[in-house]
Amino acid sequence: MLFFHPMDFLIIIAFALSLWASFRVRGTFNKWSSVPVYSGMTGAQAARRMLDANGLYDVPVEAVRGTLTDHYDPTARVVRLSEPVYYESSISAVSVACHEVGHAIQHKVHYPMLVARHYMFPVVNFASGVAPLLILAGFLFQQIPWLLGLGIIFFAAAVAFQLVTLPVEFNASSRARDLMVSEGFISNQEERGVAKVLNAAALTYVAAALISVLELLKYIMIFTGRNNDD
Repeated sequence: MLFFHPMDFLIIIAFALSLWASFRVRGTFNKWSSVPVYSGMTGAQAARRMLDANGLYDVPVEAVRGTLTDHYDPTARVVRLSEPVYYESSISAVSVACHEVGHAIQHKVHYPMLVARHYMFPVVNFASGVAPLLILAGFLFQQIPWLLGLGIIFFAAAVAFQLVTLPVEFNASSRARDLMVSEGFISNQEERGVAKVLNAAALTYVAAALISVLELLKYIMIFTGRNNDD
């Protein structure tokens, strides 16, 4: 059971989905990076205008190195955009930039799932580091069953964090799309491209969460199976 479990078939499929999602998000981003946005705004300009439109004048927009390294830092209260997104005027750039601003807006309005994610982070940061060690110890020292059980509890906390992240990401994308249209950053015809970029990115979170959930179910099945054998 340590090296193979029937759930591994589903985990392998989910892992393949995760790889496909990663390739798809890069492919979709690259495709729509070559399509200029009709407004002519760069990602940085779109982010700045959207922040200002929501009263977030004190939230700066910074450029960072890398590709798809875009994020909103709630601690420093800053939107950081990868250089291609920051400087380019394309559907991909504007879509990603406005998605990150969506997180800043969530922060401002205290979006419940973002608040929950914030409070969960310190616990999950510890749990995600301890869980693999406890689970491994539980497999190696089967005569101490509580090791695996405790590892499952910590791993469950990490999985819960990933599940809470899903509505946070989908909500940020929804806010971005609505505001991009209402503020005139994109035309109605361009919204299709925006949806493809944001949906591709969201799929990576779904795939990662699916893998974690399946792994958690696997460990629970192993743990309960051991107890039933006893």
